[in-house]
Amino acid sequence: MKTKVLDIKRTVYKVSDFLSWQKAETLNLSPSFQRRPVWQPGAKSYLIDTIVRGLPIPIIFLREQKTDLYSYEPRREVVDGQQRIRTLVSYIDSNLLKDFKPNRDSFTVKAIHNKELAGKTFTELSTDIQQSILDYEFSVHILPSQLDDREVLQIFSRMNATGVRLNSQELRNADYFGKFKTTMYEIAAEQLNRWRKWNIFTEYNIARMLEVELTSEFAIIMLEGLVARSQKKLDKVYKEYDDEFPECEEITRRFNIIMDSIDDKLGDYIGNSPFSNKTLFHILFALVYDFKFGINSDLNRKIKPSKLDQKTIINIKDIGERINNKSLPEKELQILTGRQKNKQFIVTLFNYLKQEIISA
Repeated sequence: MKTKVLDIKRTVYKVSDFLSWQKAETLNLSPSFQRRPVWQPGAKSYLIDTIVRGLPIPIIFLREQKTDLYSYEPRREVVDGQQRIRTLVSYIDSNLLKDFKPNRDSFTVKAIHNKELAGKTFTELSTDIQQSILDYEFSVHILPSQLDDREVLQIFSRMNATGVRLNSQELRNADYFGKFKTTMYEIAAEQLNRWRKWNIFTEYNIARMLEVELTSEFAIIMLEGLVARSQKKLDKVYKEYDDEFPECEEITRRFNIIMDSIDDKLGDYIGNSPFSNKTLFHILFALVYDFKFGINSDLNRKIKPSKLDQKTIINIKDIGERINNKSLPEKELQILTGRQKNKQFIVTLFNYLKQEIISA
């Protein structure tokens, strides 16, 4: 049997094209198989900022429909991208949405995403920015009209089947758009060369946002002290600090101080040491933070960091050698090799290593 080859057109359309179609009532934003609009204000704000900055967004999928017999206009329906288009229409001209509900659809750009646009409606923007939004071009794939709903769903099933399942951090990236998430991504990105230099993350790890996840765990150390690591804890913190993150400035300052200090004192050592392991680097960060600021120190005070003396550095390296030589006590070796692990293993190792460094 001959393989069926679909005639999928690939083109670009401006935001203004979608507005014109919506105004002419020739665009179906909500076909029966599409999800209902559920984006939160943060996601909508992030989209507008992305478009203003001229950054790319995922491909929009449309399906051609039969031409309208009265207006002679071609009709289209949004197969994938409904929430992106709906967000733009509601922001630019809410009158074009028949089912517009202010408490659900109204929003403005948040200051965390763009201070220049924060709190402004579309009509309050400068004409230059309005024009840039209207002229922004989407990459669009157009499916032929003869494709029925079942075949459309099969296409998306195939697309999802060839992808990689999102990890926990990638899911958080999709769910949160507030101050905490934005800060974690910004300060993690600034350390990109160090993540590579210290061999803590591979390029694949970085592509999957694992360096952001570790940075978020460091923020938890500053917020709550040394606690058991868990995805639930990360989810809780992202949710709790999504709207307001008053400790942002001080956590950013302290994070940069610790990373600079580690690089200054141990930068050439870490890459070929046991501390290039993500778990051990997590403990190293906690140790240096404790030495310089103190675990559970007050984030409302701008504390001057203590100096990391040379003796402490020598002792940290000595611990690294003992880990390499497996000359630690059996309990700690079992934890490090994964033979003994519980929710508090990070705390156990931290306390042991801290005591060893101090007593040495």
